[in-house]
Amino acid sequence: MSLDREQLVEFGRSVLAPSADSTDREESFPPSVITELAKAGYIGSTLPDGQRLSMADYGELSEEIGRHCGSARNFVAVADMVAGSIARWGTKDQRDTWLARIINGEIVAAFALTEPNVGSDAAAIETTAEVRAGQLTLNGAKQWISFAEVADLFLVFANLDGNPVAVLIERDRPGLTIEPIRDLLGLRGSNLAAVTLTDCVVPDHHIVGRPGFGITMVASTALDLGRYSTAWGSAGIARAALEAATQRAATRHQQGTAIKDHQLVRGLLTDILADAETARLVCQEAGRARDAKEPDALNATLLAKLVASRNAFRAASNAVQVHGAAGIAGAGGVARHLRDAKVMEIIEGTTQIQQHLLADHAIRLGRH
Repeated sequence: MSLDREQLVEFGRSVLAPSADSTDREESFPPSVITELAKAGYIGSTLPDGQRLSMADYGELSEEIGRHCGSARNFVAVADMVAGSIARWGTKDQRDTWLARIINGEIVAAFALTEPNVGSDAAAIETTAEVRAGQLTLNGAKQWISFAEVADLFLVFANLDGNPVAVLIERDRPGLTIEPIRDLLGLRGSNLAAVTLTDCVVPDHHIVGRPGFGITMVASTALDLGRYSTAWGSAGIARAALEAATQRAATRHQQGTAIKDHQLVRGLLTDILADAETARLVCQEAGRARDAKEPDALNATLLAKLVASRNAFRAASNAVQVHGAAGIAGAGGVARHLRDAKVMEIIEGTTQIQQHLLADHAIRLGRH
């Protein structure tokens, strides 16, 4: 099924745009928007039970949602990471129990990998799982988990006798506690929280995949999708920065003329345009490579995340500059784009992690 772009544009205008600034200000994602995202078919849209969008179309979906509200784009990405993990690696019972409920917006899912001492080095997770009488007992702590504050279901990564495992844990399980994280720089509507597991017991059939699959299969596949969504979301922020800057430049007058006619402002507008267009092009190439299942699709995604997130921050910074004092006043508008863009350089692997991972690819290409 192809993406209905007219419907998507209208959705952004009528559903996302009106609540984006208040979502940022109140640091909470509106349940009503979750309902609307589900009704529009934008959750789980790459899965057989969803719209089954191509990766190119999924990218454009992420871009348009991210253009209006970075937290909404993050919500869809996290839901898709968990739903995709269950769809690909889960048992029939797991799929029957959880998949439709995530896609329909009935429940909120969270991807619980990061820990206080473990970020990009996912294989070093310290949370443990023990088998006791046919059940798993989990102990550990997770940090910076998007939507954990409101999640009904957690996909938790732990070590079981030295083998990484991914485990589904319901919110109401005894031993699972949640502490919200406030005052974030950006993506403030992502309901981040710390999650603590203290002798939290679940049936052993809650393991997604098999022991040993946790990082190499389940987490890596989900993180690749999240990285791709983040790249396109960054392109969306750059596009939003361009729109805001050009509108401001056309309506703000100084020295008897619109500032769009001032030479240095025109330079800023051109730089924002270049960053926005370059971000989109590199994301389009990643989508094409993914749909074609090319061997270098992973590197194309890494490059898209690196370039688009960096461009988004630069574009948003320049948009704030075009706005002058108005750009630093209040919690919304271009100030929100700038704060969200900085977060995009950190989540799903920092800029420096992308550089580290891409270096070998650069060396390989340089030899040909």
